Amino acid sequence: MTLAQSINGWLRRVPAWTLYVVFALWGGWYFYLALTRSTGIWTNQVQGLEHVVGLLALKILIAILAITPIRTYTGINLVKFRRALGVSAFFLVLYHFLVWWFLDVQTLGRVVADIIKRPYITIGMGALVLLLPLAVTSNNLSIRKLGPLAWRRLHWLTYPAVLLAAVHFVWLRKGWQLEPLTYLAIIVALLLLRVKWRRLALALPGLSRG
Repeated sequence: MTLAQSINGWLRRVPAWTLYVVFALWGGWYFYLALTRSTGIWTNQVQGLEHVVGLLALKILIAILAITPIRTYTGINLVKFRRALGVSAFFLVLYHFLVWWFLDVQTLGRVVADIIKRPYITIGMGALVLLLPLAVTSNNLSIRKLGPLAWRRLHWLTYPAVLLAAVHFVWLRKGWQLEPLTYLAIIVALLLLRVKWRRLALALPGLSRG
């Protein structure tokens, strides 16, 4: 038995719902730290909470992108966890947005004004909007209603959503900072790994002749 087969055998015994518990507790722990001012890392508790929750959501979205390349190149199958990761990421992005709304800017008028006037917030809001239909349809009933092919195509919205989230992070930090650029580079690399290069190469000559 290979190492990948051994890992897959162990993963089959881990229920996917445990991820909901883990990330709910994780998000709650961050809120507790902000509420009790238990960490000296955050100079501003509200903005610190916004940052760590948003960054956790971005890391989960990156993990989702990595599932297929990991299976392709290592044989380790994490597909059973993809739905739980996606739903958890959506609720953490929503959590990030609600902290910004209710604890930071505090008024709906300022929320709307900032979404319109600040491009990095517009982009972040775009990511949240793209993730909404994915979260709503992340259930077996939606797969049956939409059909597997339409459902799969709808969930391709994950790719632009993750890219927008990364650009939001880069733009938020202002300037060429290493951390957000590293996340953006990882996301671009994972997206490129998903491109069917051989199929694309075969299609391009036909397109050029047309």
